[in-house]
Amino acid sequence: MDAHFRSFSKLVLPEAKKMGLCILGMKSMGSGVILKSSTFSAPDCLRCALSQPTSVVNTDIDNRQVLDQAIETGSNFKELNSAELQASLHKSEPAAVKGEFELFKTTSHFDSTAQHPEWLGPETQKVQQLGSEA
Repeated sequence: MDAHFRSFSKLVLPEAKKMGLCILGMKSMGSGVILKSSTFSAPDCLRCALSQPTSVVNTDIDNRQVLDQAIETGSNFKELNSAELQASLHKSEPAAVKGEFELFKTTSHFDSTAQHPEWLGPETQKVQQLGSEA
């Protein structure tokens, strides 16, 4: 999904690699939202994430079935080859082009600081006060 809308892999990863940074992969299924597109299965999403130039990929595990699925995917992991990557890009484009299944790119749904600006410290609170006085 990422490649078609505000692409992290196209815009951020190359710059991070140039800087010698380690890349942490997260939200390979967008907290389940990507799965609602009915485009890919959870193992497909995890395999794609594991095929990226990351140092590590975190995956949420909230029950035994998900744990078993992650172990199975990781144990039998084979990086996506060029043909598989192209097929995935083609398959994902209709669902991905507007970013509607990547809420972390289009909403503040996953942004805890947007919901709790006090976490950002006193400078942010002063800016908010000034804005409300205007």
